[in-house]
Amino acid sequence: MLTEADSSLSGTATAAIKARVLVVDDEQAHMRALCDTLEAEGYAPRGCASAHQALELLEEGKFELLITDLVMPGMDGIELTNAARLIDPELASIVMTGHATVDTAVRAMQDGALDYVLKPFKLNVILAAIARALEMQRLRSEYGRMRDLESKRSAELALATRDLESFSYSIAHDLRAPLRAVSSFAQILEEEHGGALDEEAKRIVGIMRNGCSTMDQLIVGLLEFSRATNGTHRLCVEAVDMTALAEAAAREVAMFHQGPDPRIDIEDLPAANGDATVLRQVWCNLIGNALKYSSKRPQSQVSITGRIEGGEAIYRVQDNGAGFDMRYADKLFGVFQRLHRTDEFAGVGVGLAIVHRIIVRHGGRIWAQSTPDEGACFHFALPLADAAEDSNRTIPA
Repeated sequence: MLTEADSSLSGTATAAIKARVLVVDDEQAHMRALCDTLEAEGYAPRGCASAHQALELLEEGKFELLITDLVMPGMDGIELTNAARLIDPELASIVMTGHATVDTAVRAMQDGALDYVLKPFKLNVILAAIARALEMQRLRSEYGRMRDLESKRSAELALATRDLESFSYSIAHDLRAPLRAVSSFAQILEEEHGGALDEEAKRIVGIMRNGCSTMDQLIVGLLEFSRATNGTHRLCVEAVDMTALAEAAAREVAMFHQGPDPRIDIEDLPAANGDATVLRQVWCNLIGNALKYSSKRPQSQVSITGRIEGGEAIYRVQDNGAGFDMRYADKLFGVFQRLHRTDEFAGVGVGLAIVHRIIVRHGGRIWAQSTPDEGACFHFALPLADAAEDSNRTIPA
């Protein structure tokens, strides 16, 4: 019950939020006094003397807050709170209790009540508890609304991504078909009618065939980048033996290397958390790049090392190739961005963009260091492996 000493606060205390409040107390005098006080503070209270009557009122109308006595005949405050939440999951609740049942009031909070107050209570105490409960409920409702919105947006994004992927493959097929036709006719013209062509005509035919080949490589590169960056595919994260993975990738890439057999040195590498399938592509692209840009040396040399530092496994791929100017390092990981001319080194500028995206999807980072004509060094960092906690775990992109 409100104490007389607190009645003077009624004229100065003002509720920050006007809300509909259901007050339940079998002590009707106390229930009416609390309703009168809350009405004077700007709330819209409704009182009842039993839990069953309270449930009927909740079925009939909307309330933002339930204030209930803990000890009541028939159905106590905890049972009422649970039953009320079935009717309105967003309903905030406060339990009123005496000193002898504080432990039970705490249990009521564990069951869903947002707060409790001891009887008799002061006006400023009940008003503060009401404000806290309403604010907490507002935050919960806002969080739920944002979560639902995020879920809806995620579903829409996944659908749009699938549609875009399907569209990309369709467009790629439609683009490559006429390219192949142009290239085939240019080849026929060159092989079967080359004797009737002068040197300028032969040059033009060569330009046509080279242009078709370049365009085809660009389309294939875009498809590869789309596959690597498709956010609808989940990563199967587990502890990965990076030494074995790098060695397998090196053997695969070395088979396609033109020139003297390359020297590829791989130290024992720390394990990392990741999807072995896509991380293999990281190693293939980085080692392949190292061999390509060192192909004009008497022997291509690639050194692969790793270390653990600051909660990460950090890997390094060093080559003795052409290197690049660090002023243009920001272009390295962009799609179709190249720091060398195509007549120097083949390629369309997709490989490093794919590597960057894969590393980022794993929660890692990648960077490079180089000096022109003195080789390049690519570093990437991944979370450390923790088989006990993360083995066989799947995460979204």
